[in-house]
Amino acid sequence: MNKTIFINFVVVVLLWGLLMPKLVLAKASPSPIPTITPSPTPEVRVDLTQKSIEAGGPLEALLKKQTVEKVWPFNPIKSAIRNAVAAGVPANTIVLLLLLPFVAAIIAAARHVVGIRGFGIFLPAALSVTFVATGPVVGIGLFLVIVTLATVVRFSLRKLKIKLQYLPRMALILWFVSLGVLGILFTAPIIKYPDLLNVSIFAVLILTLLVEDFIRVQLGKSIKTAITLTTETLFLSLLSYLFLTLKPVQTFVLLNPEVSLLGVGIFDLILAKYVGLRFMEIWRFRKLTTL
Repeated sequence: MNKTIFINFVVVVLLWGLLMPKLVLAKASPSPIPTITPSPTPEVRVDLTQKSIEAGGPLEALLKKQTVEKVWPFNPIKSAIRNAVAAGVPANTIVLLLLLPFVAAIIAAARHVVGIRGFGIFLPAALSVTFVATGPVVGIGLFLVIVTLATVVRFSLRKLKIKLQYLPRMALILWFVSLGVLGILFTAPIIKYPDLLNVSIFAVLILTLLVEDFIRVQLGKSIKTAITLTTETLFLSLLSYLFLTLKPVQTFVLLNPEVSLLGVGIFDLILAKYVGLRFMEIWRFRKLTTL
């Protein structure tokens, strides 16, 4: 007991010795004139899905630097791109459209050769564009919130023994998901996260499409399978997002659209001829192949 009192006394004396000089100086010296320090300007994230100067300006500058001499037979798409941009079509929209075949080829190769599953090809590709629009942090956060809400609502309905047909049940789940996303957006002024303030309905709709597939797999198979497929879909989407945001790739497809589109088409044809085991299957059955 005496030891505890002694330790407390020492702590009080140390705090008094540290704080007392500052209090005396604060009373004796006049208060300084407050100076306003400029807050650092936050770095603006370039969003290819929006028609903005930050996103389209550098791409349009690249088009102006490149000279196109003869339109036929090697430069028809280059010429068409310049005509479209001159008419008001955003350059970033054209870049995204040129990159979508690349993204689809990457996802197809990951599924067909590597063995990563997921919810089809178009949904991971759409999710990757959603991550471009929202940013990966906000996109994954909304994704986790929406999937968690949908799962909790589904299990709550089953626990309460409320029997609903499939379509009304999905509509009710969407109702709860909308409330959850609204709750997140209502907290945006408090959190003051820039990417959260610019979330569009497009991103929410794409994420909601993933929830429908997630619930369908839960009903048809199991929640473990649904989580596995959802995780693999998320992985494919993040991989495609990294590809979409690479500046060298954007520059290449914009300045060489004929080469990029033809190359992706040839790659898809070669990929379709592959009929061997997937890499994950080779790893899974490695003990059998070594016998």
